[in-house]
Amino acid sequence: MWADTYKEAERYILELPKVTAKNSLEDTRLFLKALGSPEEGKKIIHVAGTNGKGSVCAYLCSILKKGGYRTGLFTSPHLVEIRERFRIDGIPVTEERFLWGFRYVMERLGKMREASGKPEYHPTFFELLFLMGIVIFREEKTDFLILETGMGGRLDATNAVKSPVLTVITSIGLDHMEYLGHTVEEIAGEKAGILKPGVPVVFCGKRKNAAAVIEKRAQMLENRAVGVKEGDFFYSKLTNKSIDFSMHSRYYGYIRLKLATGAIYQAENAAIAVRCMEQIPEGRYLTGSQIREGLEEAFWEGRMEEILPGVYVDGAHNEDGIRAFVRSVEADGCMGSRYLLFSAVSDKDYRGMIDILKNSGLFQEAAVAGIHNIRGVEPEMLKQHFNGMKCAFAADAQQALNDLLAKKKEEDFIYIAGSLYFAGEVKALVRRKSDD
Repeated sequence: MWADTYKEAERYILELPKVTAKNSLEDTRLFLKALGSPEEGKKIIHVAGTNGKGSVCAYLCSILKKGGYRTGLFTSPHLVEIRERFRIDGIPVTEERFLWGFRYVMERLGKMREASGKPEYHPTFFELLFLMGIVIFREEKTDFLILETGMGGRLDATNAVKSPVLTVITSIGLDHMEYLGHTVEEIAGEKAGILKPGVPVVFCGKRKNAAAVIEKRAQMLENRAVGVKEGDFFYSKLTNKSIDFSMHSRYYGYIRLKLATGAIYQAENAAIAVRCMEQIPEGRYLTGSQIREGLEEAFWEGRMEEILPGVYVDGAHNEDGIRAFVRSVEADGCMGSRYLLFSAVSDKDYRGMIDILKNSGLFQEAAVAGIHNIRGVEPEMLKQHFNGMKCAFAADAQQALNDLLAKKKEEDFIYIAGSLYFAGEVKALVRRKSDD
């Protein structure tokens, strides 16, 4: 018996090394076979990219739900609770279903070891979660599976699926360079590793060097390739609560769209989701109203999310993400002062992110804090890079946030950025406080 309770299953998974040597895709495919090939016969949309993957996935699920389809969504990382990685129609699975998925996979580990001839085999942290997701979605009888890659694409465990109906590549930038390559072209090549022969790909086309790599790969595989550029959609109204924009679509004509977020970068992700709907047979039967309502009702945590009045958390964790975050802050209409709470993990270019934030001139004062994560940068180190700007540091997020809240006036805004892990910590703090 691997676990009797949800907490035991959660503890077992979280104690697995987060960064370790990957098992081969053939191993992952063999384990899928040992699980009864739960991915076969499913309509799978496979999503890779540096920034925007989770948001595009959330928009896809919300649109498909409006069209009457039952969706299963696998994403990473989670912000507060590990169950967030598996969603049915946008709702995290129950603790009971999570435990069932864990036990279903682990009870077949012996069968996998026997089939592979590898008695020492064990799924990695991410691979185990992926396998759990696939069997959970089969059990929940979902119509569509939306799979977000963890890191990269070509060697990602999710790339074990052989026959998606659509592949998607969101914005490409410099991140995870020690694993994926040191140029945009190299990273784009790794992301384009999810393309399959004859399967259309929708991609973010704003970076020409990345787009060229994706288009070349698509041409080689004889795939239809559809790029989305900034000129494909047009902003009409921006507030810190919503974005109104429009675009011309293949089946739905000229459509006006609205997103319930102040994150300007989400218009690009929503446009990618609309283009995705145009590339699958089911999409042509959707109405413009279903597209509009699906996008407006979509919600993705940790993306310019207001967690307290005038307090926003954003998961921006690399230079491109921070630039997009800054553009949204510039358009927020703040009538008072802005304060920044920042933290980062050590394998990110936190110096580059801090430089962008400092040079923006948007923030009156910054505070930095540590993350309860072995990769978190010490706050004293972060503070040094905020030289030339008023900056305080605290041992943890709670102290730093409390200090900023004590200074905040009603017309002021507080922004939290730098790491998805940090975003999750702050959200957990606020959630615990509201439950007290």
